[in-house]
Amino acid sequence: MGPGEVAAILFGTFIVLVVLRVPVAFALGLAVAPVFLIEERLTPILLLREMFKSYNAFVLLAVPFFLLAANLMNGAGITDRLINLARASVGHLPGGLGHVNVVVSMLFAGISGSSTADAAGIGKLLIPQMKRQGYDASFAVAITACSSVMGVIIPPSILMVVWGGLMSVSIGGLFLAGIIPGILIAGAQMLIVYIYAKRRGYPIYARSSIIQLATAVASASLALVTPLIIVGGVVGGWFTPTEASVIAVLYSLVLGTMIYRSVPFAELPHIFYDSARFAAISLFCIGTASAFGWVLAYFRIPAALVDVIAELGFGIVGTGILIAVAFLLIGMFIDAIPAIIILGTVLFPVAEHVGMHPIHFAIIGVISLAFGLVTPPYGLCLLIASAIGEVRLVNALKDVAIILLPMLGVLLLVIFFPDLILAIPRWLMPRFV
Repeated sequence: MGPGEVAAILFGTFIVLVVLRVPVAFALGLAVAPVFLIEERLTPILLLREMFKSYNAFVLLAVPFFLLAANLMNGAGITDRLINLARASVGHLPGGLGHVNVVVSMLFAGISGSSTADAAGIGKLLIPQMKRQGYDASFAVAITACSSVMGVIIPPSILMVVWGGLMSVSIGGLFLAGIIPGILIAGAQMLIVYIYAKRRGYPIYARSSIIQLATAVASASLALVTPLIIVGGVVGGWFTPTEASVIAVLYSLVLGTMIYRSVPFAELPHIFYDSARFAAISLFCIGTASAFGWVLAYFRIPAALVDVIAELGFGIVGTGILIAVAFLLIGMFIDAIPAIIILGTVLFPVAEHVGMHPIHFAIIGVISLAFGLVTPPYGLCLLIASAIGEVRLVNALKDVAIILLPMLGVLLLVIFFPDLILAIPRWLMPRFV
């Protein structure tokens, strides 16, 4: 079979299974089965071998540990302290609680690396408050879901750890490259909140005094040290991303149980269980996606795609737009980690062929996949926020689309001006960028 035939079987079978509502992790594994049955050189043992081989990666240990750190931070009441800090900083702006929502998500993103933990932890606290203060429920849900996607863009990001491990790209460089896009997205979302507040008359808080602001900063200071430890340690070469994730867990554990004393020891088994459950889902999906990706590579589908792109004559910008569209589409249907394994490994040779910097390619992919967290039918963060806000998902889509428009502008900015995101990595890590 040629690359075109294999690609048609793989993606055709996968799409049919997803439409039939087969869980994505199983759909990816089942999609390769017809190819293994048709091709005489392949056996089911190879499928299992590739799955187990994918788990034998030290960097993947960072996934469960970062999830555990995020859950411990949520349980320790870190989110409350960040909310108080954000309220003291930006609560006096029109639509105060909306701005607080965005700023808290940005701060929490620098601690957890997980958008779903962000949506769940912040949503439970802020969506009910926003509804009580007169904000439209659909807007409260939309801004919570959309701001939570910064969890995978602002370092430390679980997606960047997986991406760097799979494609041998400097994870420290990826962390640094995510800072400017994350800040731009936060700024764009705050602009949208301001416009909504002016048009709909959303309330504001009284301006905080210097003493109140200083108190809020002091209360949240220990939590705010977390991203400095993780990102600084990885960038400085003091420890690997996996070791950083373990340090984040230990630090969160000490904060919650000994310093803040807000996490009772009886609650720890429940937090560990929840973290293990979510990590198991992600890791199983990584195994089946790796088998899917191996079949793509075995039949030289990436090489065939490079030939097609070469004939079209796209430059870096044209290829960047093509990559963004591909990730935007696949992100609507499957989780970001398997999307990276499947599509990232396929498009990486295409990006290399046109001379695109590996970090530029990665940031385009990560930002594009972040959209998938709030776009149906997958839209996991939107589903979480809608459930918390007791709003039908369809009713929040209009506000989500409006909030996503400036985010799309940031994505285009990253595509057209790669030096914008590469400036900090080149400054702080010139040897690796």
